[in-house]
Amino acid sequence: MGEANKKKLVLQMGYAASLGLAMVVAIFGCLMLGVYLDKKLGTNNIFTPLLLVIGVAAGFRNFYLFIKSTFPDEDGVPQKDRVSGRHTKNHPTEKH
Repeated sequence: MGEANKKKLVLQMGYAASLGLAMVVAIFGCLMLGVYLDKKLGTNNIFTPLLLVIGVAAGFRNFYLFIKSTFPDEDGVPQKDRVSGRHTKNHPTEKH
């Protein structure tokens, strides 16, 4: 395994390890904000479940984006390694 591959693997592992923390922060951060707003505004649990759902959605969105950017697509190239973000498999390059 080359030095560049080892470095890439370590970076991916570090990002994957921080992903769990990011999910927890998104979920509990929104939950605590909802509880705070409900207490501050005197509402009866209106913001808490709403912001909890938003926090869960944000946590899983982070997870989805990580999976999408790390693991290869059907043509074997990870999404983040694409030049223009579009598939070049069926698009021939232009000749100038």
